[in-house]
Amino acid sequence: QVQLGESGGGLVQAGGSLRLSCAASGRTFSNYAMGWFRQAPGKEREFVAAITRGGTSTDYADSVKGRFTISRDNAKNTVWLQMNSLKPEDTAVYYCAARAWHIATRPYEYDYWGQGTQVTVSS
Repeated sequence: QVQLGESGGGLVQAGGSLRLSCAASGRTFSNYAMGWFRQAPGKEREFVAAITRGGTSTDYADSVKGRFTISRDNAKNTVWLQMNSLKPEDTAVYYCAARAWHIATRPYEYDYWGQGTQVTVSS
């Protein structure tokens, strides 16, 4: 079992920045690829970013490329999502997720999920 807990969400104006954190506990963090997803009201959960176990490779949704950065520190059992140049359409509940071994972009491919943190971007 892997337990995940997100923090860092909040209300920010368009053009602003937020840094989300996801702390993991349980099994060996470095065995898990990590992903960030988001879900807006009335919409399906969508992929945002993912990072490999060692942090050497990342993947991003087209909608966030160049604005968001995913990173991790295996010694701290933590993954972050730095979000810059935020837009109102980035408003959603953001979730971190873990899956063994390789990164993936679809929610059903992930085994463990946090409770989510709300991000609201005002125009």
